[in-house]
Parts: sequence; C-alpha cells; structure tokens
Amino acid sequence: MEGRVMKSTGSWYEVLGEDRQVYLCRLQGKLRLEEVKESNPVAVGDVVELIIDNKDASITEVKPRDNHILRQSVKKTGHTHVLAANVDQVLLIATLKHPRTSTGFIDRFLVSAEAFRIAQVIVFNKKDLLSEEERNEVDQLQNLYSAVGVATEFISAKADESLESVRELLRNKTTLIAGHSGVGKSTLLNRLFPHLKQAVREVSDATQKGTHTTTFAEMFHIDSKTFVIDTPGVKEWGLSEMTSQEISDYFPEMRELRLDCKFGSRCLHLTEPGCAVRQAVEDGRIYLSRYDSYVNMVTGKDNRK
Repeated sequence: MEGRVMKSTGSWYEVLGEDRQVYLCRLQGKLRLEEVKESNPVAVGDVVELIIDNKDASITEVKPRDNHILRQSVKKTGHTHVLAANVDQVLLIATLKHPRTSTGFIDRFLVSAEAFRIAQVIVFNKKDLLSEEERNEVDQLQNLYSAVGVATEFISAKADESLESVRELLRNKTTLIAGHSGVGKSTLLNRLFPHLKQAVREVSDATQKGTHTTTFAEMFHIDSKTFVIDTPGVKEWGLSEMTSQEISDYFPEMRELRLDCKFGSRCLHLTEPGCAVRQAVEDGRIYLSRYDSYVNMVTGKDNRK
C-alpha cells in the first residue's frame, strides 16, 4: 500500500495510507543502509510503500520525488536537510519587526525554492504592530517581490477578521510554510484551521526573537486536496547543492539577462566587463537589494539571517 509521510520524529514516521488511516512506521533495514548525503532520507511529503503486518507497519520504498525543498544540515557537515518533498508551493511568513526578517533571508529561501521551480508566496505578517511608515516599507517589499513573480499578502494573523485570501492560496495544494521563530506560523494556521490547535508562544521582549514551538516538520491533511506543512522556526538558511556559477539562474530577473553578458553563462555578474545584469541594476531594472543578496550568496559574505 502507498502512503504519504505526515511526520518524522527521527526513527518513527507517521504515514497517511491510501485507506486514510495513519500508521506509525519504522524504516525497513535496507533503507537505512543506503549511502545518502541527506540527514533525513525520508522526509515529510514523501510518497512511500508500506508493508503492514498485524499492527506493525514498515516503509519499504521511497517513491521518486517530484521536487523537494532543502537547506544545509545544521548537524552534519556536508549533508543536506530535506524540509519536505512533493510540494506545490512554499509560503514564507515574514515580519518587519518582532522579529525582523531580512531581505537576505527572504532571497535565500526564494532561491532554494526556485532551484526546483517551486512556486513561492510571501505573507508579511503583524500588520497591526506597524506604523504607517513601516506599512509603506512593506508595500515597497510587496512591489519588489511581485515584480519577480512572487505572490504576496500583507496581514495580521491576530487581528484580521478575514484571512480568506491566504486560505484561497492554500486551497487544493500541498504548501510548505516556513519562517523565523516568532513570525506567527502557528497563529496563522490556528486562525485558518482551528482544529489544528498549534502551540503558540510570544516573542521575547528582551531578544525580539521567537522561541521554537514546532520541533519537527509536520504535514496536516486539511481536505482531500489540501495539505499544509508546518516547519520548525529557522534561524538561518544555508544554500545547498548549488554552485556560484548557477545561483543567478534562480533569480528570475537575472536569468532573463545573463546570456546578454559579454561572457555569457560564465559571467558571475561581479566585476566582469559587459555585464548585462550589473547594467540592469544601474538602470533600475533589477532591485539593488536583490542584487546585494545575490552578491552575498556568491561570495559567501551573507550571514544567512
């Protein structure tokens, strides 16, 4: 029987079977012995083959993935950590303060998704806490990201009476939801789907940082075609399995121009003469903050936060 992994806690997996029953499973031995450079070879969202023997269930096979979203493992050097597999879109919750989400972090997240051509959404949260000047700043960020094909929303998960626009974005899709601790992932999920009853904690006044309320990625079955994946709060986002030469491929506004560079696909858009990308930045056709994020990724100077 086939099933889909809903939650992984290390050695145990919760799998939703074709019969709509949830099975607590272990990996069959041979799967654990395979040479992989992923800290979690079976991830939330994976489609797997199950063998059920009385009350015991085992995962015997992981089906090929349509895609996955990953980052550098924080525990194993040289390994990647797969946050989720087989997703239709990723939704990043960002905040201007309490805590602040930097454009560098946003761009790293978007690049990771774009590398697998996964659709991206940014929901700017905590509208109720912002001054008029800060709301204008969010409006500018929305214009910036809308210009590169990213859907955006500006909400207050706590105060908004209607969050129907966000609910509609999630409908009939498998969506990974991510962001720093404290940006309001669990609050938003509770407002949209009260039956989930996700734990919520406040941001520390002293550090302006959130505390982790989600410790493992978990996928929730909302209806027959709608799944949402809640993920642990992420402090930093390290790019993985990507060379400096290809990073500009994952900035849509640069991808369209890079072949116009004097050195073509070999151009890193840093100091090379005849660079169409840098010319577009000077002309205002590429946002400076996006180019700065790109440079930091290529040179490794970004602190990933």
